[in-house]
Parts: sequence; structure tokens; C-alpha cells
Amino acid sequence: MKTFIPKIDSANRDWYVVDLKDAVLGRAAGEIANILRGKNKPIFTPHLDTGDHVIAINAAHLKVTGNKPTDKKYYRYTGYPGGLRVRTFEKMMQNDSPRVLSHAVKGMLPKNRLGRKMIKKLHVYAGDEHPHQAQKPQILKLSK
Repeated sequence: MKTFIPKIDSANRDWYVVDLKDAVLGRAAGEIANILRGKNKPIFTPHLDTGDHVIAINAAHLKVTGNKPTDKKYYRYTGYPGGLRVRTFEKMMQNDSPRVLSHAVKGMLPKNRLGRKMIKKLHVYAGDEHPHQAQKPQILKLSK
């Protein structure tokens, strides 16, 4: 029996729009990561990029549960001594809400060059407008 290797053609990738209004961050990020990785397709292969593009809108309306708005911290290091910068979830949502989702999704993808290629197919916008109408994206409902 021969191993099936799918032919990867970037023209055959689908585009999906996900509305994140009142969505829980971790659950939404998990579903988006599966689509970016291609795990929802029968041709899924772990060492190939078989996933689709995802457009996430309304990232400014993401929610987290419990005390995470004040307790969840995002760390960034500038590269200089004493240059560790820490922000809470609340501050990140005020200043740069799309980065919160992309950070969560990136943590759920492979930590290698394949994961870096997959995260480029994620397009996150704080509002409900996006410039990808020409790709004719399909609406994707997140499971509750």
C-alpha cells in the first residue's frame, strides 16, 4: 500500500470569516488553529500545510473567563538588560486586541517553520470590516 501525499495548491485554499463577538479566547483560538492546520480536511497531513485562510473580525470583543482579565499577563523582552515588559489582558485588549488572538493561535500551532508558514494565513481585525471581499470568504460559525 502506498502512502497518500496530497498535492498542495494555494489556489485551492478556502477562505473563512469568523465573527469573534462574545467568543471565548481559548475556544475560538483552538478552532481557528485547527482550520489553519487543515485538521478539518480528509487530506490532513502533519508535515504539510493543508490548511485554509481565516479572517477573524471583531477581535476587540473577545472574552475570557474568571479573573483572567486582570491575572493573565503577556510578556515581551526588548533585548536590553531590565527590558522585560509585562501587560495584562485588559491592557492588551485596549491597545492591540488583534495581537491577543494571534498570540493564542500561534501557541497552538507547531513550533517550527511549518507553524510560521501557517500563522501567515490568519488575518485578524479589531472591527467588523476586512479587505478580503475579493476572496469570497465563507462564514464559519464557532461551536458554543
